[in-house]
Amino acid sequence: MISLESFSIYIILCVLAPLIGAFTLLFLFIFEKRIDLIEKEKKEIAIERELQMALYNQLNQEIQPHFLFNTLNSILSLARLDRKKELVYSIETFSKLLKFKYQTNTNNITVNDELTYIKYYLEIQKTRFRDRLFYEIEADEDVHQALIIPFLIQTLVENAFKHSFEKHIGEAFLKVTVKKCSQSIQVTVWNSANNQAIDDYNEVGIGLENIKARLHLFYSKETTSINLLISETGTTVVAIFPYITKE
Repeated sequence: MISLESFSIYIILCVLAPLIGAFTLLFLFIFEKRIDLIEKEKKEIAIERELQMALYNQLNQEIQPHFLFNTLNSILSLARLDRKKELVYSIETFSKLLKFKYQTNTNNITVNDELTYIKYYLEIQKTRFRDRLFYEIEADEDVHQALIIPFLIQTLVENAFKHSFEKHIGEAFLKVTVKKCSQSIQVTVWNSANNQAIDDYNEVGIGLENIKARLHLFYSKETTSINLLISETGTTVVAIFPYITKE
């Protein structure tokens, strides 16, 4: 004979079992929906990232032809002046630059690699401008292996020649400084020209907008900035972005 206590437990189990089953099914349903939502968000993030990288690569490709054209134009000016010895040296240097460039064709490079580009480029310009050109490059020891978007410093250096040194006679002074400030890198490119026309400023702005867009895509708007200042002492461009090492 079944006791009253056993019968009560049996009744309770009969009532609770369906409820427990219903709650379990509801939990599994919610859990599966949550998993589906997370997967959907991951796919959307991946697609957005791919679109950003496509745009970033497009912006990189836009800046490279300017670099090649400006360098070739500098070499062409030596040919027009019939400076054969310097022309041969510049072509040899340019070939080294191209070889180095296509060995490191990635979405980001180290500051050390970017400065290598610039040194090759400045060797060509020094051959062209001779004793008129003076330049200096300073970089903190701990920034050499930090990551930077390709052609950032190179574009700023090219602007100094295209919009300043080539349009104004006299001595041309250029200084490139790369230093670590807290968890950021600050790149400063200064040239001695201080009387750029407004048209020059607008043309320079195109290059700055390209750099700004690439910085925003590779890092974020909140962690990057680029500013141009024209004063009596010269023209200065300062770019700031996060300090991230190759490792």
